[in-house]
Amino acid sequence: MPFSGFGPQAVPFFKALAFHQTKDWFEANRAIYEGEIKGPLGDLVEELAARFAKAKTPLKGDRKASLFRINRDVRFAKDKNPYKTNAGAVLSRTGAKNDPGMLYVHVSAEGCFAAAGFWQPEPEALARLRAAIVRAPKAWKTMVAKLADGGLALEDEHALKRAPRGYEAIDDEEIAAAVRNASFICSRDIADARLAKPALVDDIVAFAHDAMPLLKWGWSAVVDAR
Repeated sequence: MPFSGFGPQAVPFFKALAFHQTKDWFEANRAIYEGEIKGPLGDLVEELAARFAKAKTPLKGDRKASLFRINRDVRFAKDKNPYKTNAGAVLSRTGAKNDPGMLYVHVSAEGCFAAAGFWQPEPEALARLRAAIVRAPKAWKTMVAKLADGGLALEDEHALKRAPRGYEAIDDEEIAAAVRNASFICSRDIADARLAKPALVDDIVAFAHDAMPLLKWGWSAVVDAR
């Protein structure tokens, strides 16, 4: 199905779910979740995948593999609330959620956004990313400049306060800051009003285009260098 927008109750549903974390409430309101959030999110992913395939952009996904479950895994969590208060989906080079380098779409009452990059990569992948920065600092700086041309910047939320082991002697401040990153992510907010618009597909395609320098740089370091 072509993406026709999320339903008008998508954001209010998550606001209410935050206060009604019970199976009874969720089952009574499941039709809203299925019809106004999960179904449209699946449509969005599959239309994005079709657009990317047509443009030969290496991002794949579908409604079965790409969407995250709304049920939380509470087995080892202190927070025993059974439901997430957001919906999310990932597109990647293979279509798998755990494939390095992804495009992520997030819908919640706290804010909606699209993100791209390498979020909390495994130690081996993180080591490859940091090594690529130091090995070719000019390529790193060129990539960052291209992101800026598209109005994007790398987030530093997960950056270390000190240099990781083996990188203490870097004297280039920009490179020293770059290797402290533990995630390599950029994002763009999505206004709630855009959720109901079929043109949200165009918005996310444009974001993916602007974020592609980061994805291509990271894929080269983590995947293609193996």
